[in-house]
Amino acid sequence: MEMWSVWISIISFIIISATHWIYRWRNPKCIGKLPPGSMGIPFIGETIQFLIPSKSLDVPNFIKKRMTKYGPLFRTSLVGRPVIVSSDPDFNYYLLQQEGKLIERWYMDSFSKLLRHDVTQITSKHGSIHKHLRNLILGHFGPEPLKDKLLPQLESAISQRFQDWSKQPSIEAKSASSAMIFDFTAKILFSYEPEKSGENIGESFTNFLQGLMSIPLNIPGTAFHRCLKNQKKAIKIITETLEERRSNPEIHKGDFLDQIVEDMKKDSFWTEEFAIYMMFGLLLASFETISSTLALTMKFLTDNPSVVQKLTEEHEAILKTRESRDSRLSWKEYKSMTYTHQVVNESLRLASVAPGILRRAITDFQVDGYTIPKGWTIMVVPAAVQLNPNTYKDPLVFDPSRWENMGAVAMAKNFIAFGGGSTSCAGAEFSRALMAVFLHIFVTKYRWTKIKGGDIVRSPALGFGKGFHIQVAEKQG
Repeated sequence: MEMWSVWISIISFIIISATHWIYRWRNPKCIGKLPPGSMGIPFIGETIQFLIPSKSLDVPNFIKKRMTKYGPLFRTSLVGRPVIVSSDPDFNYYLLQQEGKLIERWYMDSFSKLLRHDVTQITSKHGSIHKHLRNLILGHFGPEPLKDKLLPQLESAISQRFQDWSKQPSIEAKSASSAMIFDFTAKILFSYEPEKSGENIGESFTNFLQGLMSIPLNIPGTAFHRCLKNQKKAIKIITETLEERRSNPEIHKGDFLDQIVEDMKKDSFWTEEFAIYMMFGLLLASFETISSTLALTMKFLTDNPSVVQKLTEEHEAILKTRESRDSRLSWKEYKSMTYTHQVVNESLRLASVAPGILRRAITDFQVDGYTIPKGWTIMVVPAAVQLNPNTYKDPLVFDPSRWENMGAVAMAKNFIAFGGGSTSCAGAEFSRALMAVFLHIFVTKYRWTKIKGGDIVRSPALGFGKGFHIQVAEKQG
């Protein structure tokens, strides 16, 4: 009987402890009132529900259901981390202005593992370093270099890629776009020449974002494992290039890496590892989401021939005003593309590729009577803002003309394709210019036909379930 009493006591203690632990998990400590929501089950939280794919451009089902139940601000737990999710335009606008005051940049565990923890920590916590990096990026991808030299380089590179595509039976839009943008941005960053590298790694990075959105398990067969394998290829090339450049000071390519090599001589934070993984991070940021957006734009145009017609008229008008039809695209011509910029904006609005913009609270703060606790992740959901029917009529319809009368204030709060605040994407103008040049060449010199695929899936990143295959051919006459 005594043994039974001991066992009953032990079992009771375990049950009480487990019950208390589960209660604490579901009801986290907070000085104040947490936003409504559910923390799901211990450790896993609501991660499984978050990863369930939906076959629509619309706001992810996970977000939409909880917005309906809890409102525009709710709490959850993803991959073991407490998260506040926001679809409130006013709060999002305010939040993204508070960089370094209430919040700091934050990265998913999978992204941190790919970029190394110290790299993400340095760029998150040290504002001066982030500002320095932003200025470096603007110096190579911003409006001035675009105007001075990048625009004709973009036109040449995209024209060459279209010629290659026209010789193939078909291309898969996302993978082809990824390879094109990867090669171009890698050339600016470290003078990468795929034809000399022995392996064109641009193709390897198709749907890389899908792997980043997965649970970071390095097990063969998983999406994250494929991410790591492809990352190693890029890291190897960047490392070899950096070592060659540092060993041979007389080599000057005028690229981004040249500047880093100079900075490594005077700034202690530029360790070799930091330089390598920072370059990889910039490479990833420069091509992944914009290649998905470009592929989705091809899909939107395929489904909307009237938009293609209007685009073609605008670009043919540009060609007719030139002395020579074969002249290079000028900065003035690029800035004059009124309808094209509307198409780009509409594509960016609909193609909210990443499921969220992540930040972390560096102190407790209040919003609408709720407390956002220090250390919690905050996920701003661009799709919920950019597909809001209260802001955009028929939000799932591809309608570039809606941008004719869109005011600057409305755009600032309801269009966050490039983030917001002081850490908005430094490559925003580069992305817009790339898309505009791509469209210029696409509609004036080529025609295309859908071969197969094109079914849109969020899982949770936006893309095509089975790809989107098209045939590209040169226009005759």
